Amino acid sequence: MTLFSPDLYRNFGIGFVLGTAIVGAATIGEWSEAISPPAQAAETFETPQPSDDFWSLEP
Repeated sequence: MTLFSPDLYRNFGIGFVLGTAIVGAATIGEWSEAISPPAQAAETFETPQPSDDFWSLEP
């Protein structure tokens, strides 16, 4: 019997997948808090325009 047989790697793989599934199932209720809602667009900003006095060439 060898120390690192193919059965060892297969069993570690199966254990990892099952452990991940168990932890995922146990914490599924907390996922909604970690997932942020979609972003909301800001209101459009109206840029102030210069008055008509600004454009006149007369002092």
